[in-house]
Amino acid sequence: MFRVKVLTILLLMMISLNTEASVHNYRGESFSAKGNAFVVHGGSEGIYSSAPNFNDTSFSPSNGDSFIRFDKVTFRRNKELANFSSWPIQAVVFEVEDRETIGGSAYGGQRAVCCTGDLAKLGVCNEGQVIHRPSAVNPDWPLVYGVTFDTDDEVAELPLKSIQITKTGMYNLYFIHCDTRLKELVVEGKTVWKNPSSYLPGRMAPMKIFFQFMSFAYVLLGIFWFFQYVRFWREVFPLQNCITLVITLGMFEMALWYFDYAEFSETGTRPTGTTIWAVTFGTVKRTVARLIILIVSMGYGVVRPTLGGLTSKVVMLGGTFFVASEVLEMVEHVGAISDLSGKAKLFLVLPAAVLDVFFILWIFTSLSATLNKLQARRMMIKLDMYRKFTNALAVAVVVSVGWICYELYFKSNDIYNEQWQNAWIIPAFWQVLSYSLLCVICVLWAPSQNSTRYAYRDDGSEEFDRDDTTLTLIKPSTISAKDVRSVPDARPLVQGSNGNSNDDLEEDKRE
Repeated sequence: MFRVKVLTILLLMMISLNTEASVHNYRGESFSAKGNAFVVHGGSEGIYSSAPNFNDTSFSPSNGDSFIRFDKVTFRRNKELANFSSWPIQAVVFEVEDRETIGGSAYGGQRAVCCTGDLAKLGVCNEGQVIHRPSAVNPDWPLVYGVTFDTDDEVAELPLKSIQITKTGMYNLYFIHCDTRLKELVVEGKTVWKNPSSYLPGRMAPMKIFFQFMSFAYVLLGIFWFFQYVRFWREVFPLQNCITLVITLGMFEMALWYFDYAEFSETGTRPTGTTIWAVTFGTVKRTVARLIILIVSMGYGVVRPTLGGLTSKVVMLGGTFFVASEVLEMVEHVGAISDLSGKAKLFLVLPAAVLDVFFILWIFTSLSATLNKLQARRMMIKLDMYRKFTNALAVAVVVSVGWICYELYFKSNDIYNEQWQNAWIIPAFWQVLSYSLLCVICVLWAPSQNSTRYAYRDDGSEEFDRDDTTLTLIKPSTISAKDVRSVPDARPLVQGSNGNSNDDLEEDKRE
């Protein structure tokens, strides 16, 4: 049975390697002024090329062609403004490398998209139309299709058209008109963008495969953790229950993201419900993970039974982070179809970033206090574990800062999304880093026969001050010889199931 499941997973992974475009719906989109033109962005996607096939003009989703198809794209104007014949409304399709072929200027002046009277006098374009020149690579591109309103017409429809893509690249579609009289003009209908095998934008295609592998990775981690959990369930303490929750949330998040991209790939339409659930599970997981790391840094469940007066502050920080991250991720992913590098506004990114910094400062401040007090109380086993935990967090933070710098460099040098084939690595890295840190935590706190030695013992020997954790770094205090001599030389002997004495007692006796 296990072999059958493994073979099924591998088969699905092999099938997904060939699945990659999407349906862009226009529901009364209004034109906005850009320079001397009025523009609606119709879509931007990375599309892989297909071999030219001049005998087959059907461009169906099953024949392995890459294409962009106009499907009942109409322009609608108000009846009160239909008493004149208009300049053409044009659909402009171009590959990002040919962006300089769109627009021009007269006598080296300001660049314009629409042909002006001065340019028309020079004979380089027709007044009222989009300025474009043939591409140096492919003289047939960019492609421009137009339609005009006749007098009393309220609706103008672009003819059905399919454009075969024979060159891999980032393709852009804009609906443009230059007629200032066309007020309140809207565009309706849809365009279908397709890669060689199925519906999924080229920039998003690798993410489907990535979440497949991440789902498998979380399953492996879950098997290890739940096996240890069931095997030593009598030794489990509350912190390990929290880790179990994070692993479960991670498994659901990876599976939902995979189903989101899989349905998008099959239908060409982004499944809003699945995307919302994936975003929500991911936000809950990140929030819970940060809270667990914070309370562990404070010593909860290991060297102190409760957080005392800090509980409300921790909950407030976690709730604020959840709201900020949920809003940011919803804006980034829900309904996102075009292959753009990100549409979140700065005022949405900043709150989540600031809260992350606050988490980091509080975590390392708490770790400083906990390490100092573990050393003062000579709890050497717990001290060693916390040092490993601190080192893992420090490495994660350093790597994160380095990756943020690389991400800023990558995006600043890829304004037009020309590196769309490699852009998936940016979000994928954060998932891998989060998973790696979770694996380290699982190894440190895995349920075992002696795992309770890391848990808090209510024997009066591990009492921490109630206000020992603040947001300012705590300077370690020197320990006098008198204080060292005041530490009890022996502790009550605790016999485990194997008859061995408590490990903390053995560490104390080594002095």
